[in-house]
Amino acid sequence: MKNLLKLSAFSLLFALVLSSCGSKERSATTGWAYNDQKWGGFEKLDYEGQVTGPNLVLIEGGTFTMGLTEQDVTFDWSAIPRRVTVSSFYMDETEISNSDYREYLYWLDRVFGESFPEVAMNAMPDTMVWLDELAYNEPFLETYFRHPSYDDYPVVGVSWLQANDYCQWRTDRVNEMILIEKGILNPNPEQQDEDNFNTEAYLVGQYQGDVRKNLKDLRTGGERSVRFEDGILLPSYRLPTEAEWEYAALALQGNLSSEQDERITDRRIYPWDGNTVRYQKRNKYQGKILANFKRGRGDYMGMAGNLNDRAHITAPVRSYMPNDFGLYHMAGNVNEWTMDLYRPLTSSTLRDSDNHELNPYRGNKFQTKVLDENGAPVEKDSLGRLKYRYLEDDEVADRENFKRGQTYDYLDGDKESEVFYDYGKTTLISDKARVIKGGSWADRAYWMSPATRRYKEEDKADRTLGFRCAMTRTGTPTGNDDVKGGGNHFNVKSKKEKRRYK
Repeated sequence: MKNLLKLSAFSLLFALVLSSCGSKERSATTGWAYNDQKWGGFEKLDYEGQVTGPNLVLIEGGTFTMGLTEQDVTFDWSAIPRRVTVSSFYMDETEISNSDYREYLYWLDRVFGESFPEVAMNAMPDTMVWLDELAYNEPFLETYFRHPSYDDYPVVGVSWLQANDYCQWRTDRVNEMILIEKGILNPNPEQQDEDNFNTEAYLVGQYQGDVRKNLKDLRTGGERSVRFEDGILLPSYRLPTEAEWEYAALALQGNLSSEQDERITDRRIYPWDGNTVRYQKRNKYQGKILANFKRGRGDYMGMAGNLNDRAHITAPVRSYMPNDFGLYHMAGNVNEWTMDLYRPLTSSTLRDSDNHELNPYRGNKFQTKVLDENGAPVEKDSLGRLKYRYLEDDEVADRENFKRGQTYDYLDGDKESEVFYDYGKTTLISDKARVIKGGSWADRAYWMSPATRRYKEEDKADRTLGFRCAMTRTGTPTGNDDVKGGGNHFNVKSKKEKRRYK
């Protein structure tokens, strides 16, 4: 009887506790209320999903055959077809333009120009890429990057290293604007040297900014800055991997037989259907050139009065027709940098390839933040950025998922692969060789096939080479507004639906 009374009392007390929580959402495993200071203040968001950053397009991931879809005319055997899966991600609708890049240089000069003028100088494009021994291209040296006539043309002369720095800068400017638009920070054009908004420094409390109104802190009842867990700040802008770039360029979703079917009706050689570079449908665009490329020897734009691609060099970044993902110039105009380190072999030819079929990428050199004795990041550097160091092999020797801090040569150049690259003697492939894709205004149509691949040293630049940015997609791969689910997946939320499917 005593035990029964105790049980009844406990049940009554628990019921009173739950009723005092009102209509607040509660933990399914502990019964404690979320988002309530009286119950500890643990926050659980009604998160609507990752927002789409400026100029980005959501690329819904999936499986595809990565590698050559036509004859390997160079006989490099460097793009052997293999089946891989790419997770959903975001990609720039266009290549980065001259105007975009000049905005970057302006900011660098405004913030670092007085104390560290070399920062802006090191970011300058190499305009001398336009010079040629037997051609008069000197006017482009002065005009292409600076003249307003070329504002909307793709920036060229930018190295892989410079493109990565741009991505880092863009991440911080976009996230700073998000906080300004949400009323958390005030605009602060007086930022200088290390006192500038850096996403990572802000998240660890090493940058405060001109605060307008912080978020309510449910733990203390006061205010707090934005945390990573709030989902307000976006992931980093970055270069796309080679697999992401190729997948986005092909845009095979345009050839799905139906939304309920996984069959793709036709393969693609280019980012459009058919085996020609002209528009084939019977309408006013029939016969029009679909990309900016070199049609033949000495022919960069066709005959006067009927120019075939209306571009003697590059073309504005929103020219021609976008592909089925809505991306412009995934063939022609300029080649584009990808994240990947170049190696001739692909995982399909290597043992243990099953582990590399999801988001394949070569070029990992793993980093970790430099921490103090308390486990917190050390003070940011003179440019306002957190400090990182590379992992050593002995630090990861006991791990099961990876054993090396740097994996540039993994299964292609190391002792396990029995292949050795002796740069400058037996090969021109070094640890600075990065994959470029897409073909350019100066290339033949062959190089516009998304599967073709070449490389460039990461610290070099070219007049036919530009870039666009990508961003990782967090959460559901189909976007925030998707309600159709997929396959046998059900996303049941309402009480009515729960009763129906119980």
